[in-house]
Amino acid sequence: MNIVSRALMRTWARLGPRFLPFADAATPELPLSRLLRLSLFQVSVGMALVLLIGTLNRVMIVELGVPVSLVAIMISLPLVFAPFRALIGYKSDIHTSALGWRRVPFIWKGTMVQFGGLAIMPFALLVLSGGGNAHQWPAWIGDAGAAVAFLLVGAGLHTCQTVGLALATDLAPAESQPKVVGLMYVMLLFGMIASALIFGALLVHFTPARLIQVIQGCALATMILNVVALWKQESRHSRKTETARKQPTFRQAWATFTEDADAIRRLVAVGLGTMAFSMEDVLLEPYGGQVLHLAVSQTTRLTATLAIGGLFGFGLASRVLGRGYDAFRMATWGALVGLPAFAAVIFAAPTQSILLFGGGTALIGFGAGLFGHGTLTATMRSATDDQTGLALGAWGAVQATAAGIAVALGGIIRDLVHAVLPWIPPEQGLGYVTVYSLEFVLLVATLVSMIPLLRRVRAKAAATLVHS
Repeated sequence: MNIVSRALMRTWARLGPRFLPFADAATPELPLSRLLRLSLFQVSVGMALVLLIGTLNRVMIVELGVPVSLVAIMISLPLVFAPFRALIGYKSDIHTSALGWRRVPFIWKGTMVQFGGLAIMPFALLVLSGGGNAHQWPAWIGDAGAAVAFLLVGAGLHTCQTVGLALATDLAPAESQPKVVGLMYVMLLFGMIASALIFGALLVHFTPARLIQVIQGCALATMILNVVALWKQESRHSRKTETARKQPTFRQAWATFTEDADAIRRLVAVGLGTMAFSMEDVLLEPYGGQVLHLAVSQTTRLTATLAIGGLFGFGLASRVLGRGYDAFRMATWGALVGLPAFAAVIFAAPTQSILLFGGGTALIGFGAGLFGHGTLTATMRSATDDQTGLALGAWGAVQATAAGIAVALGGIIRDLVHAVLPWIPPEQGLGYVTVYSLEFVLLVATLVSMIPLLRRVRAKAAATLVHS
C-alpha cells in the first residue's frame, strides 16, 4: 500500500464513525460487518411488511378483485399474534438447548413459519379470488388458506423480530446498545424501501404467475437472509443445556418484571405514544390528495418524507443516547416534537399550504423516531440479563398492537365523522382533522403518563450526584 492509499484509509477510518450512520455502533467484540449481518433479519421483516401491507393490499383489491372488507381482515390477522411477543421473549430467555443456544432456535422456528406462510400464500390468494381452477374448490378453502398464510407470516415475523432484537442486546455492550437499536431499525426501513421498489418493478406487468413468482422469491429471500444473519452469532454455553435447572413460569417471570412500578407505566406510555404516531398512517396520502389537491406522484413522496424524518430521528437518538443521555427524556422530546408536527398538518388544510403539510409530515417521522428509539432503549436498559427477551417482547407486543388498533381507528373515525355530518364535504378535511386532533390529545396524554418517570430520573440523577 503506497503513502496515498494509507493516508486515504486513515482518513476514512477517522471520518467513518462520524459521518456514516451508526458506524460507531461497532465494537471490537461486535465489529460492524457482524452487526450488519445480524441486522439482515430486520430486512426480511421489512420485506414481509411491505408485501402484506403494501403490495398485496393493492393487488388483492385491484387486480384480483377481492372485496375490500375481506382484504382489511386478512391484513389485520398478523396483529393477532402481536400480544404473544412477550411470551416469545420469555421463552427465549429460559430456553434450554442441547446445543447451548437460547435465541437461535426461536429465530429459526420463526423463519420456517414465515417461509411456510409465504409458500402457501399465492395459491391461497388465487383460490380466494377465483383465479385459475379455483371454481373446482369450495369458496371457504380460499378464505381459510389465505387466513392461515397471513397468520403464519405474522407469527414468523413477530417471532424473528422479538428474539432477534434480544440477541442483538445480548451481543452488544451496554454503552453501544442505543446505536445498535438505531442500526436495526434503519435496516428495517431500508428493507421496506428496497422491497417496495423491487416489488413495484417486478409487478409492472401483472399476471397471476408473476405474483406467485414474487411471493415465492420473497419466501426464499427470507430464508437466505435469516440464515446468513444467524450464522455464528450466538455463542454456545454449556450452562444452557442444563434441562433440570428450575425455570420460573411465565406468570412468575411477569410478576417479577412488573414488581418495578415503572414497568407498567413505561408500557402505557409506549402504547399511548405509538397510537399517537400511528393513527395517521393510512390517512396522510388521502388527506394530501383530497384536501390539498396533490397529484399521486406528490402524495407518494409523503411516505419517503415520513421515512426520512424517522431516519433522522433514529440517527440523532442513537448518537445522543450513546453518550449516556436518559432514554425516557429522549422519548419525551419525541412526543414534544409531535405536537407542532400535527398542528402543522392540521393547519395545512385551511391555509392550503403544501410546505406546511410536508414539513409537518417530516416532523411526525422525526418525533416518532425519537420516541420509538427512546422507549425501546429504556426498555433494554431496565431489563435484567435473564429477562431481556421478556422486556423486549412486552415492548413489541404493546407497540405492534397499539399501532394496529390506531391504524384501524384512524380510518373508522374519519369515515364516521363524514357519515354523521354528511352535509360537510370530505374536501374540507373535517374527518382527517378530527383524527389528527385526537393524535395531538394522545401525545399530551403520553407526556402526562411519563411525568412520574421523569421525576424518578431526576431524583436518581440527584442522588448519584450527591454520592459522588
